[in-house]
Amino acid sequence: MARQDYIFTSESVSEGHPDKVCDRISDSVLDAFIAEEPEARVACETFATTNRVVIGGEVGLSDKARLHEFMDKVEGITREAIRDIGYEQDEFHHATVEVTNLLHEQSAHIAQGVNARDNKDEGAGDQGIMFGYATTETPELMPAPIQYAHAILRRLAEARKSGAAPLLRPDAKSQISLRYAGGKPVEVTSIVLSTQHASAAQSSDDIRAIVEPYITEVLPEGWLTDKTEWWVNPTGTFVIGGPDGDAGLTGRKIIVDTYGGAAPHGGGAFSGKDPTKVDRSAAYAARYLAKNVVAAGLAERCLIQVSYAIGVAKPLSIYVDTYGTGEVDDAAIEKALGQVMDLSPRGIRNHLQLNRPIYARTSAYGHFGRAPDADGGFSWERTDLIDALKRSV
Repeated sequence: MARQDYIFTSESVSEGHPDKVCDRISDSVLDAFIAEEPEARVACETFATTNRVVIGGEVGLSDKARLHEFMDKVEGITREAIRDIGYEQDEFHHATVEVTNLLHEQSAHIAQGVNARDNKDEGAGDQGIMFGYATTETPELMPAPIQYAHAILRRLAEARKSGAAPLLRPDAKSQISLRYAGGKPVEVTSIVLSTQHASAAQSSDDIRAIVEPYITEVLPEGWLTDKTEWWVNPTGTFVIGGPDGDAGLTGRKIIVDTYGGAAPHGGGAFSGKDPTKVDRSAAYAARYLAKNVVAAGLAERCLIQVSYAIGVAKPLSIYVDTYGTGEVDDAAIEKALGQVMDLSPRGIRNHLQLNRPIYARTSAYGHFGRAPDADGGFSWERTDLIDALKRSV
């Protein structure tokens, strides 16, 4: 039987965290290529450090001449991403940072396995396992610790960008420890918040006075108590931040991107990858299916695993675990999933309409637990399979 009384902790990082700066650049490049051609192939990696950004990886457009012309836009895309995050410090400024573009044409050997041809359907862009998860802990059907760790940093970013909190700077991290009683989150036992700030802020108390109202605003009423431990900028001054303070890489915050450690992660990062890469698209599909299972009332918690082989369209396996909370047998849910959705790479892309420039917005504050956008962003957060799942089981 699952534990009912315990403390669980998750962390998040802001859009200005060095690794998230890199995720944002990689996904902005991806969006630009998909806007140019919906079937574009992109595997873009970014490295950032003091006054320098290096971008590499594979890209592909149907017109090779146009591909090389389009490469010239990458530097401008990079600077705009950094500007939007808010970096204008001496050693990392959107206008002066040195950008090195090492992107090259996609490998023909990878393309031959992925591309559809003759009687072969489009294959998966790589082998791997992907997980999706949903739980009734929050209205978004996400684990509460990661959902609220994200919410705190999003609110602080809004305050920083609006001018309401002018001493805050882009780089920040949050961490929440929640006490569960009867399997439900009831209390914040500790909260950790480290945020970059202007030199005018002299102490941890100065920063706490700025951030505490925003943290209180986003957490459910009653979760903060007089027993909650607060650790705000516990090391003291945090003026030098972002890639100037610590180097960043694409794909280094995969647990922050998903479920905060409350559910497994398949091992592949998301950012910078076009939706033929099942690391990304199948993880989105698994979340979509798990969320619909829970939203349909078939379980209080649902974990879904799918697996693929490079160049093969059909998933090799589908696994469901409802942790004993299912209203029907887990095997019945497994069978239903293949009936309500085509889980081939092409089927996933078509069902969730993933060949659109919707990815830069996913690069910070989580890929899951977000409201679907009118233009198709976060389409995997829809709950439009409820009736189909109920009929299938």
